[in-house]
Amino acid sequence: QEFGDIFGAIFGGGRGGGRQQRQQRGSDLRYNLELSLEDAVRGKTLEIKVPTFVSCEPCDGSGAKKGTSAKSCTTCHGHGQVQMRQGLFAVQQTCPTCSGKGKVIASPCTSCRGQGRVEKTKTLSVKIPPGVDTGDRIRLSGEGEAGEHGAPAGDLYVQANVRDHKIFVRDENNLYCEVPISFTTAALGGEIEVPTLEGKVKLKIPKETQTGKMFRLRGKGVKSVRSHSIGDLMCKVVLETPVNLSGDQADLLRQLDEKMGKSTIKHSPKETGFFDGVKKFFDDLKS
Repeated sequence: QEFGDIFGAIFGGGRGGGRQQRQQRGSDLRYNLELSLEDAVRGKTLEIKVPTFVSCEPCDGSGAKKGTSAKSCTTCHGHGQVQMRQGLFAVQQTCPTCSGKGKVIASPCTSCRGQGRVEKTKTLSVKIPPGVDTGDRIRLSGEGEAGEHGAPAGDLYVQANVRDHKIFVRDENNLYCEVPISFTTAALGGEIEVPTLEGKVKLKIPKETQTGKMFRLRGKGVKSVRSHSIGDLMCKVVLETPVNLSGDQADLLRQLDEKMGKSTIKHSPKETGFFDGVKKFFDDLKS
């Protein structure tokens, strides 16, 4: 509020002193919208139902019975304020008769009881732009609560909340996922299929790939809602240990382990380095 308005409200001076109060704009509303990752990335038009106050149709938001209208307040003569004397001072206060509106409704509308608005659940169409993320807000101007006695409506803010996905984790415009690979593929290399939001793509796995290795698929992430940049898909491969082995399969693995055991340094350098470090650690403790 400007200083002129403040001093005018107290002393009746400054710009606008003594005039009736402005109509109170309706309240803004917030609607929390749950979205799937697919809808957030691709964009979609959705319908939402919002309980709110809307302008009363029978009285067209005026609050006065049809065929009548609000009259100027006789207490403040339409100014919305009255002057009260306290000793040597004259102080302006909000008119108690019209509550500062400057007008009085003699015959209130029976539908809204003179408020000019009624409760209603509105159905609205919301266009979700591609790339929105949790916390992003979409403003629908004039779709908030209607103000009293024909005052302008507030705005509606639709706040996005993207649900967790079964496969992907989003970090800004990048997507992350874990892809299991077999022991054979990790050791010998090969080609696997990985999921994207646009379908499956081929990913080449080089031989001797270790578990936890991260592969980047450029341009397979999310298009930014604020620019034309597109994020990447980061695929983390996880070595899956074979389960439910038959006796013959277990014997074959034991034979492989026996043959590789003779050349541990060559075939398992990380394992060898780890246990060498453990041995040195305990040797240092003894010394």
